[in-house]
Amino acid sequence: MSNHSIPKFQERRKVGIVGFGHIGQYIYRELKNNDYGLDVAFVWNRSVDKLSGLQENEILHDLNQFFERNVDLIIEVAHISITEQFGAKFLSKCDFMVGSPTALANKDLEAQLYSAANNNGLYVPAGAFWGAEDIQKMASQGSLKALKVTMKKHPSSLKLNGELAEMVKNMSGETLVLYDGPVRDLCPLAPSNVNTMACAAIAASNLGFDKVQGCLVADKRLACHIIEIDVVGPSNNNGDCFTVRTVRTNPSQSGAVTGNETYASFLQSVKRARCKGPGVHLC
Repeated sequence: MSNHSIPKFQERRKVGIVGFGHIGQYIYRELKNNDYGLDVAFVWNRSVDKLSGLQENEILHDLNQFFERNVDLIIEVAHISITEQFGAKFLSKCDFMVGSPTALANKDLEAQLYSAANNNGLYVPAGAFWGAEDIQKMASQGSLKALKVTMKKHPSSLKLNGELAEMVKNMSGETLVLYDGPVRDLCPLAPSNVNTMACAAIAASNLGFDKVQGCLVADKRLACHIIEIDVVGPSNNNGDCFTVRTVRTNPSQSGAVTGNETYASFLQSVKRARCKGPGVHLC
């Protein structure tokens, strides 16, 4: 059978992994040890020392030369600065999966990447955002009226900037509400912790980063990450609203930014990041 006769979803894809922290290493191992139709074409990491166990032909030393590897998909699992610097460049050549969707809270970058996605697909992993596709459908229909995401984590699992970092440092009680307001303003203060909220803002396209609400709570009693999602839809003639509430409890190691189940969820997103064409897609 010729290659052209193979259905598109069965075609092999060449993948570049940008970032080799815990998630990057997990994705690399999974793709190398299992046949998902995805071949690792390169791995890049800011500190090349972390790549010492890889074959030399897998290592990309200069990220500016990514186009030489002719990949079909680039997976960013490094830092929002990578998406800021390279996101549009990646999309000009191939599909791009943004592992740090908090980067899109920057209005200028959000507009830039959405425009660049006219060439290839911008994929956003749903991750810990439960019910993403249903919320996306409601947003498209205009029936999504409000959305709030509450995240509760042990203080050691929070990597915060600015005033939030000071609040955690000085907290005296067991629990503390660090922020409660629009997701857009929270993302720069907790870029490593609130990717789920950013995903919610992207899925809720009729509300966006300014109208989707986020609440971040530090709780010293927790040995898990808790995510509560509250959805409000249309009301009937009596004023009673359609509502959905989900609570996701994900065990995590002490000090871990990412919960255990999130690794497997991210891998499933990688496997689904294909065949949707240009545009912005949850996966």
